[in-house]
Amino acid sequence: MKVVEIRDAFGFEHLTVCERPDPAPGPWQVLIDVKAASLNYRDLLTIQGFYNPKQKLPLIPCSDGAGVVAAIGDGVTRVKVGDRVAGCFAQGWIAGPPTREKLLNTTLGGPLDGMLAEQVVLHEDGVVKVPEHLSHEEAATLPCAALTAWSALARHVQTKPGDVVLVLGTGGVSIFALQFARMMGASVIVTSSSDEKLARAKQLGAAHGINYSTTANWSKPVRELTAGDGVDHVIEVGGTGTLTQSMRCVKMGGTISLIGVLSGPEAPLNLTPVLMQDIRVQGVIVGPRETFDEMNRAIAAHQLKPVVDRVFPLADIHAAVEYMAAGKHFGKVCVKIA
Repeated sequence: MKVVEIRDAFGFEHLTVCERPDPAPGPWQVLIDVKAASLNYRDLLTIQGFYNPKQKLPLIPCSDGAGVVAAIGDGVTRVKVGDRVAGCFAQGWIAGPPTREKLLNTTLGGPLDGMLAEQVVLHEDGVVKVPEHLSHEEAATLPCAALTAWSALARHVQTKPGDVVLVLGTGGVSIFALQFARMMGASVIVTSSSDEKLARAKQLGAAHGINYSTTANWSKPVRELTAGDGVDHVIEVGGTGTLTQSMRCVKMGGTISLIGVLSGPEAPLNLTPVLMQDIRVQGVIVGPRETFDEMNRAIAAHQLKPVVDRVFPLADIHAAVEYMAAGKHFGKVCVKIA
């Protein structure tokens, strides 16, 4: 079977399409014909050796993928041959709060081999059935980006009609957060450096868009749009470069979901507003399988369609990762496997 490996050393130039023996499922395992994968920022860091420099190579990268169950091993009861499924990012996190035991050494795309392969074998506990109305590419976007956004809005905070949510950027997690927040009845403000992307966000239901390239102090119009009160919830993907302004945007008693660190993980920070305004800063790391199933039920009930920006063939994996690294995408970047 064809796979993509990081071979010999880290770096985009070391991504190689190569052959591995066809796998077979053992007891309680599931063989999946992978149809599509989707890229996350974590995958870019892993490929470059920034996420885990001690990662052993070769490695099949990419945590997110979906396909069809081709065979099952003895004892499998959760799925059957022909089911359309996605792999869970954290194979060991089935339910409850995260623990080191549930997450350590159980994540796809590092340290475990990921989904950029024609076939994968996973434990039955590490797969979920996907909504039937989704294409394989759309289903492949769910395991990390969608589940992270859902966890921020539904697992950590129960978003309700009338809430105001500020979404930073228009990448995969941010666009899912926009879609889920609107589905929950919240009003959404979106920031971007592109007026074109802001217009697309409004087509998805965003009430307001703010271009942070032309409005450097973007927290000011956010406060104005909320009559000075601030938003209930910030989906924070920028890290230290945006967190100070996010704290200015959130209302007293509001929540900042810290999801990404695109502008860097470390910087001096004045924590006084967190204390004095009773702000909750919540780290969000994907979610357990039970939450994945809950999210899929909501997606199916509302017939929500993930936003897929571009789909690349497996042979063009270098173009796919370079396109995402350039930040050109709106929503998700996918790779068609078969």
